[in-house]
Amino acid sequence: MNIEKVAVIGAGVMGANIAAHVSNAGIPVYLLDIVPPGEDKNRNVIADTAVQKLLKSNPAALMDKKNARLISTGNIEDHLSLLADADWVIEAVVENLDIKQNLYHQLEKVCKPQAVISSNTSTIPLRQLIKGFSAEFQSRFMVTHFFNPPRYMQLLELVSSAETNKGLIASVRSFATIQLGKGCVECKDSTGFIANRIGIYWIQCGLLEALKQGMTVEQADAVMGAPLGIPKTGVFGLLDLVGLDLIPHIMQSMRQLPEGDAFYQINQIPELFKQMIVDGYIGRKGKGGFYRLNIAEGKRVKESIDLVSGEYSKSEKPVLDCLKVADKQGLTAFLSLDDKYSQYAWTVISKTLLYAASLMPEIADDITAVDDAMCLGYNWEQGPFQLLDKMGVDWFVDRVRQQGLEVPEILTKGSFYKHSTGTLEYRTIAGDYQSIKRAEGVLLLSDCKLQKPALLKNTSASLWDVGDAVACFEFHSKMNTFDMDILSLLRDSLKVVESDFKALVIHNEADNFSVGANLMLLTAAINEQNWEGVESLIKQGQQTFMAVKYAPFPVVAAPTGLAMGGGCEILLHCDAIQAHAELYTGLVEVGVGLIPGWGGCKEYIRRCLQIKAFGGPIPPLIKAFETIATAQVSKSAVEAKANLFLAKTDGISMNKNRLLADAKAKALAMSKNYKVAEPVAYKLPGKTAKVLLDMSVRGLRMVGKVSEYDVHIAAQLATVLTGGDCDMLEPLTENDMLDLECQVFTEIVKQRGTLDRLTYMLKTGKPLRN
Repeated sequence: MNIEKVAVIGAGVMGANIAAHVSNAGIPVYLLDIVPPGEDKNRNVIADTAVQKLLKSNPAALMDKKNARLISTGNIEDHLSLLADADWVIEAVVENLDIKQNLYHQLEKVCKPQAVISSNTSTIPLRQLIKGFSAEFQSRFMVTHFFNPPRYMQLLELVSSAETNKGLIASVRSFATIQLGKGCVECKDSTGFIANRIGIYWIQCGLLEALKQGMTVEQADAVMGAPLGIPKTGVFGLLDLVGLDLIPHIMQSMRQLPEGDAFYQINQIPELFKQMIVDGYIGRKGKGGFYRLNIAEGKRVKESIDLVSGEYSKSEKPVLDCLKVADKQGLTAFLSLDDKYSQYAWTVISKTLLYAASLMPEIADDITAVDDAMCLGYNWEQGPFQLLDKMGVDWFVDRVRQQGLEVPEILTKGSFYKHSTGTLEYRTIAGDYQSIKRAEGVLLLSDCKLQKPALLKNTSASLWDVGDAVACFEFHSKMNTFDMDILSLLRDSLKVVESDFKALVIHNEADNFSVGANLMLLTAAINEQNWEGVESLIKQGQQTFMAVKYAPFPVVAAPTGLAMGGGCEILLHCDAIQAHAELYTGLVEVGVGLIPGWGGCKEYIRRCLQIKAFGGPIPPLIKAFETIATAQVSKSAVEAKANLFLAKTDGISMNKNRLLADAKAKALAMSKNYKVAEPVAYKLPGKTAKVLLDMSVRGLRMVGKVSEYDVHIAAQLATVLTGGDCDMLEPLTENDMLDLECQVFTEIVKQRGTLDRLTYMLKTGKPLRN
């Protein structure tokens, strides 16, 4: 069955955001809710209000605000009949069994026989939801538990019964995976399913142990974050994000667990926690939580709560020796330390891992489902069983036995994962090993790397064979910043691909494609007043990216996450882009007092000049100038197309795990009868247009919206975009444009203000504003 129309019932935060993400996939969706008591003017007010909130939400629920047009609002009393043409109906109403079942009886009457009906419940078991319903209804009902916010959290937990039609399950899984970009994990029908059963246990352990061991919230979050591969929000930052007011309800729902479950040992709400909820300190959606932003002397100051007194004070980043051990010596060395911080981390994570192990096979058929659920639902870098392998299963078992703790049998059979003949295998519940099978259309670079050694490699980049005569160039420097090693290996890789392959894909599996050039290299050269070194750095980047553009084979970029500055510039030089939907890209160099120097100006103005709708030579320049001068960054791949960072013909993959396969297919298709791009001639108006751009910036300066230094940088950018001293009768070549970029870039870095901005950026991670 193809899912071509969806309905969501319940326009609260979750329901509305689910509808928004369905619209992100280009699928029309109904969003219905109740008619509020006494409401006569607008009986759809709840759903209508929800859509208005979606349009204003930050982070944005919609990848493009135009997607809201695909959401049709209504109410359950007047519009339930509209659901007759829906292929998938998602219930997201309050967690009340009677209300849900009453709605299901109504849906039975209006939904077509082949439609899937599912609940987004996070607490009520499937068996209770379908109790008393017909066999026909039970065959098309399942639980589809989305995580909040649905656009950004990949996990979708699927729970079905023995009666559920297997074909309908496959349809939902396929649609959710490919069109919604979800990582679907099949769960057993148990309370809390997988991710929340383990995740809430971990949060509660972290909270209670911090109180017991006298930790500050900053200390607890620091040691529960990076050392364990857990987001820097840690425990208390995550509670603020989720909302403290939700925790008592979750704790109550967990009382459905069988007697003797370890969850009961930590199922308690501290008095401080209760008082914070009463006082409105429920997290980011309230007045603050364990952290808050306060105004002091006209400035926003981050504060944190004292877990003993309940008083707030300025939040201070902890400086702990144990964190240095974790960074340099690894997880096991960190957890072995005798200081209270490492002991806190050990207590929390050991309890969590023991609990996760004890739940097998109650919550899932295999360990991969548990690891996937925690990685996709809680953004852990490694799931519980992967963490056990990382620290050493035998080491872990020996230590917990020394503490007199019971060890689940699943922990006594060795490692959980192993590599065999180029494939990754996992240990089954029975104790044997089976290969991890990827779904059709999934190609992971990490899998390819197990099968063959790198074709070329240095400390910052590698070239891999990903099959079918396609190679993949991977960055793996810190934050995937461009340095001389990347540029050098990329040039060498182009020669290898020309000799032995049909096409090249530029891709990596990090959270961010590339945050741009390594600014430390540039800063060092400026400090030494090594202007020849600066020019060499710019020239090498330009020459490398031009070699990519004019390679005798197709080069396809497959970016995800941040592609900033130089990361955006290399995208602009590729033949095509197959982007993950969550692509945040832009030419942001102006933010640190620079301009794009590796051909970004040249390529972006080319794209603007090709848009016929602009008409005349000036509108394209204004578009390019505004985009680069204001360091605009797309907030999705769809927005990147609108901003011309992506071409109309570039593709978008909703699922990150399908990105490499999609890019590879695009590259192979382009390799047939491939022709190298024709050189570009730039007809630019020169100084006449520059005067116009300068005037517009001066106007902003007069009203105080930009600094004098901003005016200086904007004038330099305008020089490049308008072609310097050229005129329309003498088109510039690409090399002319690159020379102009290099010349202006070098002039900028000689200004003292540039070094100040670069130094500030490297120190704080933020652009200097003045």
